[in-house]
Amino acid sequence: MAHVSAAERRPQLIKAAIDLMTREGVAAGSTRAIAAELGVAQATVHYTFGTKEDLYLAVMEQLTHDLIAQVEGAAQADAGFEETVAAFAVALWRTVREQPTTHQLLTELSMFALRTPRLQKTLESHHREVTAVTTTLVTETAERTGHQLAQPAQTIARFFLAGFDGLAEQHLSLPDEEAELTCLQALVSAVVALAGGRLELVTLPTS
Repeated sequence: MAHVSAAERRPQLIKAAIDLMTREGVAAGSTRAIAAELGVAQATVHYTFGTKEDLYLAVMEQLTHDLIAQVEGAAQADAGFEETVAAFAVALWRTVREQPTTHQLLTELSMFALRTPRLQKTLESHHREVTAVTTTLVTETAERTGHQLAQPAQTIARFFLAGFDGLAEQHLSLPDEEAELTCLQALVSAVVALAGGRLELVTLPTS
């Protein structure tokens, strides 16, 4: 049998893990089961990734990378700040509607990681990366359009992600096309208002 390098085997194992966990759930994604999915020895998984935690992180990164790749370039080069945020949100929402299993798997992986101490750092690393990518998008869009941000780019990114993740989870559990469109419009409007300093922040009670 021809030798396959770790670099070649890595994407194969990631795909096998995604296929298996999409079909049977995250709990079924043991290294033994993933190896069997691809038809290789369990030792191959550990040799390629080191630990199951590293493999899970790679799966989350791959799913997220695939989603980002589908929304890159959603806005025209001469689009303003508001138009760019709206185009990005619509393109990302399209992935929720067209690829619900991808978002479901990401949600399941996150919940599984929260209850698995060995995976909590994996989840933290993943969310830091997603936040960093979104923050960069906000920063670059503001610079390109000459838009002065009223809040730190990271705050705007976290606000958008929090709202979008909530909408995605609602779509998976209780879809309502009309309500979802209104909520997506409201989210984009709030993000733009927050970025432009036009969103009045209420004072929260201290106790």
